[in-house]
Amino acid sequence: MKKWKIITLMLLLTGCSKVTSVSNDYINITNNIIDSNSKLINTTSIGYKYYIPKGVTLIKDNDFNQKFKVNNTYMYLYTDIVSYYYQNDDNYQNDEENLYYYKPIENGQKSGFLKIKKENDQFLLEIVYNYAKIEVIVDKSNCNNAMLSIINILKSIEYNDSIIANLMGDDILNFNEEEFNIFNTAGSESNYLTVDDYYTEEEK
Repeated sequence: MKKWKIITLMLLLTGCSKVTSVSNDYINITNNIIDSNSKLINTTSIGYKYYIPKGVTLIKDNDFNQKFKVNNTYMYLYTDIVSYYYQNDDNYQNDEENLYYYKPIENGQKSGFLKIKKENDQFLLEIVYNYAKIEVIVDKSNCNNAMLSIINILKSIEYNDSIIANLMGDDILNFNEEEFNIFNTAGSESNYLTVDDYYTEEEK
């Protein structure tokens, strides 16, 4: 009986130390998920499919923009199929000052960045990877959990080349007028929450 208690205690201590070491470094959370071999898919959209982790609920799907809810927090996904089509992901510089945290993300041919901006007592997380971006505003205590969900979603995105080629050919998004790139974010403030508030007011 005493032997089993010792083994159980060792397992609990090992698990706790592992979680603590990961949670102490934001980029470790990112790298651990990106470097994993998991390839889970459970949701499809126009031109791509992806994985929604357990505990995250899809609230709204508007073509290339999705709204998720996790606990009492909303996350906003934008998938940039224009950048994917042109294979353009090399404009992910940090040009903003006074950031709480910033780190480029590099993984083979895919790149992006992890950016955290402190606003009063809350944190704006902006993570760009795999030709997509997710933004969310959370308390500091929820940063790690939000990051886990975000990276799982971004990493899982798989694009359908033939569908995207057809979309580009049909010009349904007015691609000829402007080639928008989510990786070039210099001097811009997040407008996902503003846009969502606008549609929320319209729906009332």
